[in-house]
Amino acid sequence: MSYAAPTFPSSRSHRAAKHYPQFPVCGRVLHVLRRLAPLLLSVGFAAMPLQVRASADQPPLDQKEALRVSQEVIGTTPADQTFTDRQGRPLRLAQFRGKPLLVSFVYTGCFQVCPVTTKFLADAVAAAQKALGPDSFNVLTIGFNQPFDSPEAMREFALRQGVARPNWEFASADPRGVANLTREFGFVYAATPGGFDHLTQVSLLDAKGQIATQIYGETFELQMLVEPLKTLLAGETVPVRDLSGWIEQIRILCTVYDPASGRYRLNYAVFIEIFVGLTVVGAVLYYLLNERRRRRRAKPA
Repeated sequence: MSYAAPTFPSSRSHRAAKHYPQFPVCGRVLHVLRRLAPLLLSVGFAAMPLQVRASADQPPLDQKEALRVSQEVIGTTPADQTFTDRQGRPLRLAQFRGKPLLVSFVYTGCFQVCPVTTKFLADAVAAAQKALGPDSFNVLTIGFNQPFDSPEAMREFALRQGVARPNWEFASADPRGVANLTREFGFVYAATPGGFDHLTQVSLLDAKGQIATQIYGETFELQMLVEPLKTLLAGETVPVRDLSGWIEQIRILCTVYDPASGRYRLNYAVFIEIFVGLTVVGAVLYYLLNERRRRRRAKPA
């Protein structure tokens, strides 16, 4: 049984068939595809993610301007925002008050920069927690590409990057508040055909929720993260009666960066210096007190 190809009486169809004399069916199929191409393109364009379609009308990222905006928010306090965590529960920015907070922005459709930076940040956070204590600060990673960065997408993103550290939350931003959220953190991004161009930054907030500094780069020297954390932690008001807090203050102040290993470690030389200093002061005080007593005894009655 032979297949009868459909005929197209227009002059264009005859030209197409004539152009492919050995393959009359192929010629007609190509003609149909040509007729359908505009429709297929329009359907495909409509199905594109929002960020890809927006890139046609959005200018490319101005890195200098993005850096300026990022720096301008240092010293400001972002307004309280509502997120949704990986379990679908509401989460507020104000809940992180009381400890320093690291905030990073990602979009889950990113296959290169965001995974690389998140994995590197995980290593840096691990080193910082080891040096300063696992409960000394919190981390919040926010998915800004809504509605695609859903709580489920953020959960999968965290799993793919192997991040399961304590005090680190992955959350989905409120679609209605993304613009205000990113603006208050100085996070600038521009849509591209491949996703987004954005300044790679981690915002460090103090215990009161004020942006203390911004940390830039896919990778960075560990001291760029730990040193400001140490400064914030050492600057907190600690009650005198809290001995464990006092010890933690000493631990923070005596933590130093080792460029050879690229990690932070306790500088035991500082402890030795403190011990020697206290010993010398104690010896001097002991000598002065004994000398004072001796002179009193030596006075004539």
